[in-house]
Amino acid sequence: MQNCVIASTSAIHGSKTLEYLEDALIELYANCTEILFIPYARPSGISHDEYTIKVQTVFKKIGKNIVGIHTYEDTQKAIENAQGIYTGGGNTFLLVDQLYRNKILEPLKNSIKSGTPYLGTSAGSNICGLTMQTTNDMPIVHPPSFKTLGIVPFNLNPHYLDPDPNSTHKGETRETRIEEFHTINSQPVIGLREGSWLRVDQNEIILEGNLSARVFQQNKTPYEIDPKSSLSHIN
Repeated sequence: MQNCVIASTSAIHGSKTLEYLEDALIELYANCTEILFIPYARPSGISHDEYTIKVQTVFKKIGKNIVGIHTYEDTQKAIENAQGIYTGGGNTFLLVDQLYRNKILEPLKNSIKSGTPYLGTSAGSNICGLTMQTTNDMPIVHPPSFKTLGIVPFNLNPHYLDPDPNSTHKGETRETRIEEFHTINSQPVIGLREGSWLRVDQNEIILEGNLSARVFQQNKTPYEIDPKSSLSHIN
């Protein structure tokens, strides 16, 4: 019953927020007039209200009303009654910490599994994997657990960057970090480049956008998958 758009980012270079996803969002939220927004990741430390207002402006363009979950006294009921849900980007550690502390990780998972349309961007996409351990974010808080929603049977690395052969930077690449992850952890990781997203329709997972994605599996050579390819077999 799952119905999700799991996107690497909310905006790509030269494009306004969510503009590149507009057609996908019109389809995703076709039967929704109001969307519950989860602003807990707080990009750049903005407040929940500031973040919600920013998102409201974007969604007005497609005729949808946005309401922040932080305005509800009973956040679990807000999840259960939502027509559609959007979790925005920011810091994944902070987002996961707040989902646990507000006791809505399981209600959110149940809602998505039952078919409530869900959009995640960046941190909101990270939480769709098995764990949040392949995020790029700094651990500004310590969540009770790294376990996340498990909407897809692998981990995600949104904003995936390829090594730049002309760079003088000597630090670790994203690929190196994911290889380090696989010395201890077995679940696959999908590197989602900017402008790419996963369309989850029931049990089918399709890569959308114009770019390939990179697949990392323990003890295997990483490889590329093309747009419109299925990832449903990766687990």
